[in-house]
Amino acid sequence: MEASGTDERVVRVGLLGAGTVGSGVWRILHEHADSIATRTGARIEVTRVAVRDRSRPRDVAIPDHVLGDDAMAVVEADDVDLVVEVMGGREPAGALIRRALELRKPVVTANKELIAHEGPALTAMARAAGVDLAFEAAVAGGIPIIRPLRASLAGDRVTRVVGILNGTTNYILTRMTEAGEDFADVLADAQAAGYAEADPSADVDGHDAAAKTAILATLAFDVAVHADDVYREGIRGVSAADLRVAQRLGYVIKLIGVANVVDGRVGVRVHPAMLPADHPLASVRGVFNAVYVEADATGPLMFYGKGAGAMPTGAAVVGDVIDAARGLVHTTTRPSDVHVGPADLRPIEELRTQYCVRLEVDDRPGVLAEVARSFGAHDVSIAQVWQDGVADGAELVLVTHRSREADLRATVDALERVDSVRRVAGVIRVESEAFSA
Repeated sequence: MEASGTDERVVRVGLLGAGTVGSGVWRILHEHADSIATRTGARIEVTRVAVRDRSRPRDVAIPDHVLGDDAMAVVEADDVDLVVEVMGGREPAGALIRRALELRKPVVTANKELIAHEGPALTAMARAAGVDLAFEAAVAGGIPIIRPLRASLAGDRVTRVVGILNGTTNYILTRMTEAGEDFADVLADAQAAGYAEADPSADVDGHDAAAKTAILATLAFDVAVHADDVYREGIRGVSAADLRVAQRLGYVIKLIGVANVVDGRVGVRVHPAMLPADHPLASVRGVFNAVYVEADATGPLMFYGKGAGAMPTGAAVVGDVIDAARGLVHTTTRPSDVHVGPADLRPIEELRTQYCVRLEVDDRPGVLAEVARSFGAHDVSIAQVWQDGVADGAELVLVTHRSREADLRATVDALERVDSVRRVAGVIRVESEAFSA
């Protein structure tokens, strides 16, 4: 950090990455420079930018003397006080962040994958170095959720966090629900519109949401939860028929990330679920994200907004930059207030919730009794059932009372061996305050 010719303090930033998010960060820091300086107590200048390909066209005009392709040189430069990493991926981003912390330089990152796998270790490094490690943009883009969990709710006891954390899957499920379209058709349209990647696996198979859920669980419960600890199911198996059944029952299907504590053990999971139509998360449409937090003293809280994009995510990054720059100016840091211990994880088999089971069966007397015996044999109680006729057979839809996941799985295995059951067409968890634990 240095003083300019007018004795104004200057915090010099090294920006690693100038893609979608990096361009948003550059634009905000330049367009709002005066107001940011007022809020920070120092002028923030991006002195160096590292990119993989200097010749690639960009949405912002970065001067040639600032632009380079050696990211480590940016981290180690004497004219960089604060490092902003928006490259993504675990490496080389991890090595760059570790080096910055070794040099006692504050780090701001939007890297959900890295934080989900190495967040506690990197936080410990930052604490030992006495500098900030900030990652507000790593979860839900421009939605402020990291700071509330780290600071605003520090005096409360968070009991559950439920989030719609991936805009691509929420867009797909919204389209499927509202237009009655099948997954493959909506995915193709989403790819053509730029809402889904050419390889959509990270989104539709739940990897992205799992990484974000791990971060939220770590912060909410002060335990080290990694992305690999999160039980994960994607949305490829959700059909238009599942969505129609949900609507008939008064529910909406969403891909949710859930982190909660039951009897002192932390459960973390990502999967499609039926949410009551009057639940705040059920009305989150399109590419928007939302996080629903339950805490003892505060009660339910809802955080809603754009979960991705250059400007929303860039704004979250810049917010962290301002905080870290204030720390440099006023010689204060916050990493010491983040301590995590080992996680006592609750396996998915111990989840207790309701389930909606959809079966294709023979249309003849006695089928319902055969099906009911399979449920009863595994201590799964049926709360609601109906039957619709389909071509050359029937469809049975059964909603259980609250049951244990392991027992429901055993029931499904048994149903697949019943002669009158042609196919277990769908199994969707039903998520609500009253039933899931």
